[in-house]
Amino acid sequence: MRQIWAPWRMAYIQRDKKKSGCVLCEKWADDNDAANYVLYRGERGYIILNLYPYNNGHLMVVPYEHAASLEDLETETLTELILLVNRGLAALREAMAPQGFNIGVNLGPAAGAGIHEHVHIHIVPRWEGDTNFMPVLGETRVIPQMLEDTYARLLAAIQRGSRNSHG
Repeated sequence: MRQIWAPWRMAYIQRDKKKSGCVLCEKWADDNDAANYVLYRGERGYIILNLYPYNNGHLMVVPYEHAASLEDLETETLTELILLVNRGLAALREAMAPQGFNIGVNLGPAAGAGIHEHVHIHIVPRWEGDTNFMPVLGETRVIPQMLEDTYARLLAAIQRGSRNSHG
């Protein structure tokens, strides 16, 4: 039998679920973007890598405003969030060439929201054949690239996109 090493999963398994404060508020408040995997900061929200990705390159678009649901956000914030989704899509296409995407919002714990008190939009890049038996039988997802490497590739693509677009 072969082994797959995924040491970063231990941080997720052993994380303190009772920790006070909001991790998504803490990430944007800290100015160390590389350490927090913040890829881009807009006026009302930011793009960040998911620390516990569903797939390689999994991004989250997060409003600065601490709100539990989309309907709690102002129209200007909602508009910018969609523009940030577009920026994330463009960066993922350039840096990783996915064949498709899943984009979604999990509202509330019953819908699978891990951080239900601060709404965010998931962008999950997909490739033909990227699913296998591991998530189904082993409850394990194999991510083929370290977060630092994914961050560097996507940061370069987002920075190039910032120079070439207005959104």
